Amino acid sequence: MPRPEVTTIAHIVRSHAAHRPDAVALVCGRRTVTFGELDARSSRAAQAFRAAGVGFGDRVAFVEKNGVEFFEVLCGLAKLGAIGVPVSWRLTAPEMAHVISDAGAAAVVVGDEFFGHLEAIVDQLTHVHTVVAIGAHDRWPSFDDWLAAHPAEDPYVATTSDDVAVLMYTSGTTGAPKGAMLTNANYMAKTIGCADTWRFSADAVSLAVMPLFHMAGSGWALVGLYVGCPTVLLRDVDPDAILAAITRHRITNMLLVPAVIQRLLATPGIDSADLSSLRIIVYGASPITDDVLVKALERFDCDMRQVYGMTETTGSITQLDDHDAELLRSCGKPYPWVSLRIVDADGCDVPRGTVGELWTRSAQNMLGYWNNPAATAATLTDDGWLKTGDVGYLDDDGYVYLYDRVKDMIVSGGENVYPAEVENVLMAHPQVADVAVIGVPDDTWGEAVKAVVVPAGAPGPEPAELIRFARARLAGFKLPKSVDFAAELPRNPSGKLLKRALREPYWHGVDRRVQ
Repeated sequence: MPRPEVTTIAHIVRSHAAHRPDAVALVCGRRTVTFGELDARSSRAAQAFRAAGVGFGDRVAFVEKNGVEFFEVLCGLAKLGAIGVPVSWRLTAPEMAHVISDAGAAAVVVGDEFFGHLEAIVDQLTHVHTVVAIGAHDRWPSFDDWLAAHPAEDPYVATTSDDVAVLMYTSGTTGAPKGAMLTNANYMAKTIGCADTWRFSADAVSLAVMPLFHMAGSGWALVGLYVGCPTVLLRDVDPDAILAAITRHRITNMLLVPAVIQRLLATPGIDSADLSSLRIIVYGASPITDDVLVKALERFDCDMRQVYGMTETTGSITQLDDHDAELLRSCGKPYPWVSLRIVDADGCDVPRGTVGELWTRSAQNMLGYWNNPAATAATLTDDGWLKTGDVGYLDDDGYVYLYDRVKDMIVSGGENVYPAEVENVLMAHPQVADVAVIGVPDDTWGEAVKAVVVPAGAPGPEPAELIRFARARLAGFKLPKSVDFAAELPRNPSGKLLKRALREPYWHGVDRRVQ
């Protein structure tokens, strides 16, 4: 484990390099990187960025799939006190331009798969003075050559735990992404707190497969780097590659979103694969259905810990350890260092068991949104509470139960309907592979409940059959009034359903819109 002096991201790599330089830090494809090598490479990166004019507080964007370069850049910037801006490579070129411009990035590191994106927008990026290519480009320097031209000398710029380390842009399910300012202290509070409860140790082998531009990717990987265990990086979320990595590298710890767990359970070879190395699977970022969870518990036969959090809280703030049948719909209890409240529309606490909005306060809460004081004021209170925008309640034992985003709630005939509850019921039907429930316009009820279903094979179920199935399990006002079918559901990179995109066609031209 790191020494007590580890209070920043830069200190993580420095500490391990000083005390155990030959220990494996990262494995990516055929490449294995020790902590000593990561320390040296990140120092070269720091010197290269400094020579290019990047200094304390400056922002550098990173556009590339999962790879060792992400951590060489992140740790190099941390040694300068500069700020990393992981950009979702799933964005379109104009969307990337928004993020890079909003951050005021001085430099961009871009992978060869995304050269075309950056070429299309680089002339618009007025703050950017340096572009570095991971791969061969006719105008931009190669990342490896760029680093090789500079010494492996740590610049040792003075940084503190309160300095912003990363601008992580939100998924943008309800509008343009906003940059959450995450400090070293935010990351260390989450990393130190979660290491033990996620069963990390120096002899663990962690798998980082979720995109590194997301907290489920880079936030998870930093825990492995902090404790000093090897972290295996997968470039893409590929169930076949995940299964192969588990067996080849004897993975002990991994984080997956429920949609990936569902796909992994359906992967050829899963039934015969040796999964005995697994200690723990942490899952979160979107709700899991009872059916998928039960199958996962049976097949993986390891600890499964559900977590709930968001970008603005540097990831997880609650955890469910006990998968007793009565608790399956809970996302657990807050960590000991996290405070929670359930409040009404006026911000007043409501009694246990009463549904309201979840507010949280801890050392993990972001500093605010970059260059967006209005959004910051709307999300963070003066006394440090962060308004999550999620609806739920606390039971008498302190377990948190979440229904949906505030904006996803359906109001039908004056009754509140929480889509996740209906989705969970429909997912139990054997002919349903995936489902989303939304509110659509209704002249009588204001909104009516509609299910959009991805059938599990052909022929799919009849709408009437699904409604009958739900009727035995739900109150009448919660039942879908109609069912549509789709080949797949729109999701963002973290696996969250894009409800707004699903609702849009139904509300087009309607005066009162549900967003």
